[in-house]
Amino acid sequence: MEAKHDSAESIPSGAAGFGPAQLLDDLVRVEVRLHTLLDARLRDRHGHGLGRIDLLRTVAEVPGCRVSDVVRRLGITVGAASKGIERQVRDGLVRRDANPEDGRSSLLVLTPAGRQILDETLPALDREVAAVLRGTGVPAGDLAHLAHVLAAVRAALEAGRTG
Repeated sequence: MEAKHDSAESIPSGAAGFGPAQLLDDLVRVEVRLHTLLDARLRDRHGHGLGRIDLLRTVAEVPGCRVSDVVRRLGITVGAASKGIERQVRDGLVRRDANPEDGRSSLLVLTPAGRQILDETLPALDREVAAVLRGTGVPAGDLAHLAHVLAAVRAALEAGRTG
């Protein structure tokens, strides 16, 4: 008989004080601290924060990108996506092209200036993340396993598998 892995019972709890609520707390606190630290470093060293980089990367990587794609990929509201896109358009990093298949929507396209920012900041982001994670002292193998587990949890949540 195969063990079920979709219940709170599959998450260990007990003497170490670890349980589902603690896991959530740790995930949230780690994300907030990493985001804050990396955002500050990128702004200081490159003049652009993670919000801009995430949005530009989404426009660059999603063919025929629309506002709804930004919403879905970044997990933000339509209002937040629209405001973020408008800032990028205003700053000359993204342009809106008419959608030939739907005149009511626009396709988002990275401009050469937007591409240049990504070309400069993505390698820096990789270096900064690696430096921060190395600084934690957590073994590389454990971090690789964590990355694998988080990717699986994210994929399940994005697919609507929430129990």
